[in-house]
Amino acid sequence: MAGHSHWASIKRKKGAVDAKKGKVFSKLARNITVAAREGGSDPTMNIKLQYAIEKAKGANMPKDNIERAIQKGTGAGGGEDLQHSLYEGYGPHGVAIMVEVLTDNKNRTTSEIRNIFERYGGSLGSSGCVSWIFEKRGMLVVDSKKVEEDRLMMVALEAGAEDVLKVEHVYQVICLPTELEKVKKFLKEQGIPPESSEISWLPKNFVDLDAETGKRVVELLEALEDHEDVQEVYANFNLPKDLLVEMQERR
Repeated sequence: MAGHSHWASIKRKKGAVDAKKGKVFSKLARNITVAAREGGSDPTMNIKLQYAIEKAKGANMPKDNIERAIQKGTGAGGGEDLQHSLYEGYGPHGVAIMVEVLTDNKNRTTSEIRNIFERYGGSLGSSGCVSWIFEKRGMLVVDSKKVEEDRLMMVALEAGAEDVLKVEHVYQVICLPTELEKVKKFLKEQGIPPESSEISWLPKNFVDLDAETGKRVVELLEALEDHEDVQEVYANFNLPKDLLVEMQERR
């Protein structure tokens, strides 16, 4: 693996702030609802629901909110007819961007996402225009205080993982999507329970930006993430070290 995008560490801090404000709960609830609708209400039999619940718990979403979202998905609580969509586009300096959404009105969402791209100097592209730059991978997050990096690397590779990356105060264990549950189970058996696990889009290559362009790209990505229909945003850029530290510290 080539490494992680700086956007991963920036949005981790942003996510923690938004979670404190309760800002992300509606998005997490939507994700749970759709997972329950598509695969049933039992997380032991529905891996997508299991991941959605883990993510919600990681943001300290109340148990009652999680249960209501599951009920909506199984028809007990009504709810919207939500659909998955994947948007691809470019930011300033050709940065590749992928946006996962859940929407009940694709035409409206497409128009709004296009407007955000254009407002911040980017452009919404056609399907497939940047997805070749990314690859789907399983990702497990482990608290760096709970295990030494050498031991985690040894255990993770034995379990079938591809790599272990240090991102701020956590490790990201990267594996093929089909190996995610096996790696997760093995880590738990070795006394290294992950904080979270999910299927993610990871860049295969990265664009190095200067400070001015980096700020513009981050503004675009933050605007996309703030849209109520957007679940995840992925991008393939890296920032100058000083700017990265500055952005992490102001969150």
